[in-house]
Amino acid sequence: MKHGHVVANGVDISYVEEGDGPLALLLHGFPESGESTYRHLIPALAEAGYRAVAPNIRGFAPSALPADGSMRLADLVADANGLHERLGGDGNAVIIGHDWGAATTWGAAHTEPERWSRVVVSDVPPLAFFGEYASTYEGIERLNHFWFFQTAMADEVLAANDMAWVRQVMQDKWTAADYDATEDFEAVKKALGEPARLHAAINLYRMNFAPQEMGTPEWTARHAELWGEVPAQPTLYLHGTEDKSVVMDAEDLAAVGASLSPGSEAAFIQGAGHLVPAEKPVEYNERVLRFLGKELSSTS
Repeated sequence: MKHGHVVANGVDISYVEEGDGPLALLLHGFPESGESTYRHLIPALAEAGYRAVAPNIRGFAPSALPADGSMRLADLVADANGLHERLGGDGNAVIIGHDWGAATTWGAAHTEPERWSRVVVSDVPPLAFFGEYASTYEGIERLNHFWFFQTAMADEVLAANDMAWVRQVMQDKWTAADYDATEDFEAVKKALGEPARLHAAINLYRMNFAPQEMGTPEWTARHAELWGEVPAQPTLYLHGTEDKSVVMDAEDLAAVGASLSPGSEAAFIQGAGHLVPAEKPVEYNERVLRFLGKELSSTS
């Protein structure tokens, strides 16, 4: 894999890439890195004829900290669409996202649809479903890090003892019981090992889910405008059956699939927790490549 960087939306964004062809932009979540999350998908996409590019989102080393400190989702969306432009993407580009990268992907594909021909999302469903889940008893309990991260002590707790809290929650809650998250955690330490970077990452939650504004009409309208509409493009949604953060059953998944545009699919990845692209790479890659292959055959 080659390493590069480019200024997009005013922020110097670092990335890894492999392959030549239409752009495939791969967006990671918290607290990971692009290279780690998509270490299995990048070479598979390259072999399939794509230029697979996995950036580290703003603030996550070695990408720059934003000068204005903003970690708002609107800026992440603008970063993604800016990367499309700066990397020479065209209308055949595809966008792929997990976790925070999923929310960013929903927003980028909706706000500037001409940039992206196909959309792949895992682990965070569309806002209509995620927002409803997050306000239920189960959602509040299982997404309790959203609320813990609002506290001043979160920075200290996450940094203490070589980021032991992060290591434990990744292994015990955010991945399936039989998955070894060691490699993923080592990537976390590289991306967020500096206090300023860890603070920026926590600010994803403080700035987008601030307790004084979350749930207000203004907050709801802002998020609805950004990622409240499902993309018009064909979309593949994948979800781990062992996800203990965002829990979905067959009825939930069917409802998500029914909400997506024509040509879309929704499927479970059996045995995966919340980190689907890394936990079950064979199944995940097969689903993604088969879905993208439909695009290639339909335009040939």
